[in-house]
Amino acid sequence: MNLLERELKYPLGDTLPAPGEAIEVAPGVRWIRMALPFALDHINLWLLRDNIDGVDGWSVVDTCISHDASRAQWEQIFETQLQGLPVLRVIVTHMHPDHIGLADWLCKRWNAPLWISSTDYHVARVLTTAGDTLAGGDAAADFFASHGLVDPEAVAQIRARTSYYANMVPAVPASFVRMLDGDIVTIGGRAWRCISGYGHAPEHIALYCEELNALLGGDMMLPRISTNVSVHAGEPEANSLRLFLDSIERFKQLPEDVLGLPSHGKPFTGVHRRVEQLKEHHRDRLAELLEACVARPHSAAEGLPILFKRALDLHQMTFAMGETVAHLHLLWFSGQVQRRRGEDGVYRFGAFK
Repeated sequence: MNLLERELKYPLGDTLPAPGEAIEVAPGVRWIRMALPFALDHINLWLLRDNIDGVDGWSVVDTCISHDASRAQWEQIFETQLQGLPVLRVIVTHMHPDHIGLADWLCKRWNAPLWISSTDYHVARVLTTAGDTLAGGDAAADFFASHGLVDPEAVAQIRARTSYYANMVPAVPASFVRMLDGDIVTIGGRAWRCISGYGHAPEHIALYCEELNALLGGDMMLPRISTNVSVHAGEPEANSLRLFLDSIERFKQLPEDVLGLPSHGKPFTGVHRRVEQLKEHHRDRLAELLEACVARPHSAAEGLPILFKRALDLHQMTFAMGETVAHLHLLWFSGQVQRRRGEDGVYRFGAFK
């Protein structure tokens, strides 16, 4: 446990669900944990006891990526954890592959509707049908090159990675039920309020239940790691970090002892303190980056080692590049630095004269 985690509390201690197991963390709320083949090696999924139109069953929150291991684990859960009841609804917090990857499979498997924000639904539809602009293909390669990624091998690998999203999200359902900020979703007779968040995904939806004092925070409120906040080729002028910091401030309106149910990490209390930790983290990184840019203009590729001190593989580096651009953009939009594009086509941020 790192120093920041010691300021939070973990009601279940080190307890983790075994593969194919669901642990009850609040009345009618069960925790599933599935493996991911990345550095971030797991995702938390949730089963919520439900009744829709007089039919007893479950609502699923998030799905894991589309691969054989997660489908097999879901089949085990269907057999042993659902008490013989069906899945009635599939809720997806946002469009990233580990959250929506198996939504189409689950919805077809149970003839259940998908609930998601409209923005994230349509972005997912585009990425599964029209090609990836987030992590691969020509648009992504050109975007990273414009921010100083000059390693020809890395750029070539990104350019060739045209099906990165679709490999993990082969399809999304043909229809959906829209969730909007402030909407009340009744699940098992309990009211869950939608809380929209921005910066990490186009329109992330967290869910808060006052009766249970529980927050399904998705990726907007994680206890151990800092949520990735990136700028990417699909929205190259975004001020993503400003959107994220403004969004998480809303969680401080919830009770101080709210139970955080995150997509990665363990259930925790201390959401208010975690908001402050994240704000402090980004404040410090911004200060370091600003100092460097004032000394001399930096591209995102040049600024990346300031924010990320460890060695990164290509997968991690593309996320880190996007996050570095997000930090530089906050400094730029707030007037603390200026942006110039050089004759080499690379954007640099600094105190130009």
